[in-house]
Amino acid sequence: MSKDLNILTICGSLRAGSLNRMLMNSLPEMAPDGMTITEAPGIGDIPLFNGDVLTADGIPASVTALADAVAAADGVIIVTPEYNFSVPGGLKNALDWVSRLPDQPFAGKPVAIQTASPGPLGGARVQYHLRQVMVFLDAMVMNKPEIFVGLAGQRIDADTGRLTDEASRKFVTDHLAAFATYVGRYGA
Repeated sequence: MSKDLNILTICGSLRAGSLNRMLMNSLPEMAPDGMTITEAPGIGDIPLFNGDVLTADGIPASVTALADAVAAADGVIIVTPEYNFSVPGGLKNALDWVSRLPDQPFAGKPVAIQTASPGPLGGARVQYHLRQVMVFLDAMVMNKPEIFVGLAGQRIDADTGRLTDEASRKFVTDHLAAFATYVGRYGA
């Protein structure tokens, strides 16, 4: 890696104790040398998208803060649960707002997706739906390797909030290294 990479993480869950937030919070300690991982401004304060609000009031400050953070980052990792086989409403809402910006911050931006789930599939279905949304935003989503942390309640220590399962940590560490290469190739 020739330069330090600034990677932004977006958590698709609004819940403080979510498995996906714990996975996201574990990423900095597994990042390769030269990669700095920081959390994006929260998406919980973004109002529900409404075209009338957009016309009357413009883009909310919470959306601008998220968009500015995305634009400044070399790459973005979205760590999200799967709700009802798809993208959580809060995350989809944030992306809907960002999609209305004239200077699209996700355009050409390298993006990786990680999911954790208490079930065995690890959030596989949300990844494919989220990839469709990211196509509209013109993001450059890394295809492989994919990260699905299934049975995450057994792999994440709820007391420390950290991914502790060694096999899962290796997969995530390898994913971050691959993303660093991807960002170097297509982004930074």
